[in-house]
Amino acid sequence: MSVFPDIQTNQLVRRHDLDWLRVLVFGVLIFYHIGMLYVANWDFHYKSQYRSQPLEALMLLVNQWRMPLLWVISGISIRFVLQKVSAFKFVTVRSLRLLLPLLFGILVVVPPQLYVEMTGKGELSVSYWQFYQLFFDLDNPIFAKYQDGILPHIDVNHLWYLRELWTFSLITLCLSPLLNSRLVQAGVDWIANKTGVLGLYLLPLIPLIIVSIALPDDKSATGFTFLLYGYLIGWNIGLWENIKKYRQVFLLIAIILFAYFNVWLNPVLKAMWWAELLGLVALFNAWSGVLALLGFAAVYLNKPSAKLSYLNDAVLPYYILHQTFIVVLAFLLSPMQLGPVFEPLLIIVGTF
Repeated sequence: MSVFPDIQTNQLVRRHDLDWLRVLVFGVLIFYHIGMLYVANWDFHYKSQYRSQPLEALMLLVNQWRMPLLWVISGISIRFVLQKVSAFKFVTVRSLRLLLPLLFGILVVVPPQLYVEMTGKGELSVSYWQFYQLFFDLDNPIFAKYQDGILPHIDVNHLWYLRELWTFSLITLCLSPLLNSRLVQAGVDWIANKTGVLGLYLLPLIPLIIVSIALPDDKSATGFTFLLYGYLIGWNIGLWENIKKYRQVFLLIAIILFAYFNVWLNPVLKAMWWAELLGLVALFNAWSGVLALLGFAAVYLNKPSAKLSYLNDAVLPYYILHQTFIVVLAFLLSPMQLGPVFEPLLIIVGTF
């Protein structure tokens, strides 16, 4: 929910730009997971026979900003909700809205992906119904190679965002007295009104760099940091005005940094010592991309739409179901050898 107090009337108004961005991120995610079928060198539950090396650059471009942007939007949403409801209601509603779909996804939506993966590797030769009966036998040796998960071979898979969002929501609730304190809000106001474009861009990168160095393999910590930034951005008028004002600068930075990040695609350059800096470059690129998208959306997308109303409601079920449809469709279409154009088109249409 993206609703903000109007600066003149002090009444709540909906921020349609953030709704559009949320829909955009999940829409891109669907195409991203379809791309996982075809991108060379990247593992996935099932891979098409038609694989593309150039597709990797496009996938990397999307990778830089899609989850950081979603975490920022999630943080903004949490900030608003906590202003409107009690802590008990917040936990209750969040748990029902996130954990029930997650449980349904784990038990019903995700298992076909494991079935396709194991069948595609020649490790299964049974019907799906037979597999599903075996699925709840945690000690069955047929799953010996698939022990990772919340239980052996049973995992959240692509629904990890729901689990993380629930966890982050509870942590943010506990931190909210500190985040709402005068000292923290004064610091946010100082960044918004006194530091200009460099402060807005560079200062938030310091915690991100520290987290990246201290926890190099923990994507959750980085995601939570972006969520906290969303919470702190909230409806701070000064921050939003600067984000809009410098949106073109942020976009230019993102383009330049992404050009550098493409060193990742060159195995010779990637082996150089300075290629180790790519992780930090990715953080800079992600933050500039997030700020650019927030700025351009605030200027051009803050408009109501009947389509947006539908998409806001459709986002969650689309997110829960999409990857299973992608994997199953690819598995069913692969024997037909439809080619590198017609097959992905059918998967796109079939998934939607």
